[in-house]
Amino acid sequence: MPCPASRLPLLLLLAAAPCLAHAHAILVDSTPAPNAHLQAGPLGVKFRYNSRIDTTRSKLTLTGPDGTETRLAIHDGDMPATLSAVASVGPGAYTLRWQVLAIDGHITRGTVPFSVDGPAK
Repeated sequence: MPCPASRLPLLLLLAAAPCLAHAHAILVDSTPAPNAHLQAGPLGVKFRYNSRIDTTRSKLTLTGPDGTETRLAIHDGDMPATLSAVASVGPGAYTLRWQVLAIDGHITRGTVPFSVDGPAK
């Protein structure tokens, strides 16, 4: 019969498992959607995550068709799991790069590519 002390590491691992499963903020919805085709003009950016994030330490960067990177100002809101910003876009291929700090201290990153097909109607 195993000694109860030998089970301690297993018990600690099992107790920590729920915390490990929710350690990172994961993007669950985005505007624009990945690979979206949009019209030129003002663009409302909204990224929603599966857990609360620290918006003051999170980043949104827009890379334009010419490779220019623009850090977007994140709007403070009352939704603790959402990043939102506004940008102006013209025709071409773009990438929104995000980096968020979850309230548990874990950083996650990702990209959302999209394209602007023509002028606003």
